[in-house]
Amino acid sequence: MTGRSRLLLDTHAFLWWKLDDPQLKMDARIAITQAELVFVSAASAWEAAIKARLGKLDLTVDFAQGVKESGFERLPIGFQHAAETRNLPDHHRDPFDRMLIAQARVERLVVVTHDPLFEPYGLDLIWT
Repeated sequence: MTGRSRLLLDTHAFLWWKLDDPQLKMDARIAITQAELVFVSAASAWEAAIKARLGKLDLTVDFAQGVKESGFERLPIGFQHAAETRNLPDHHRDPFDRMLIAQARVERLVVVTHDPLFEPYGLDLIWT
């Protein structure tokens, strides 16, 4: 990765950033602070809302407000992103991750993630 980058935070990466969680590695923190643009996908807000509703996530962050307060950009789900999911190999089936992967491919973004299942897709990654 050269120069100032454009990043897409995975759901947990955004939550760890917002909550100042020590699980977010220093290299990832530095990359986020030095990035040209940092995006958080609507897919992450959707995933967090569903997991909170199912009791799998104690969501103490208002996603939209958290993105705004962090100075990050919202990345809506577009038709081109949805179409790109059709081109993805079936390395795993998580629909939220697949949307993030499709968005990263379409928008040419570096993904900040802790999920090793992103690796087979050939994306530029920063590990949390």
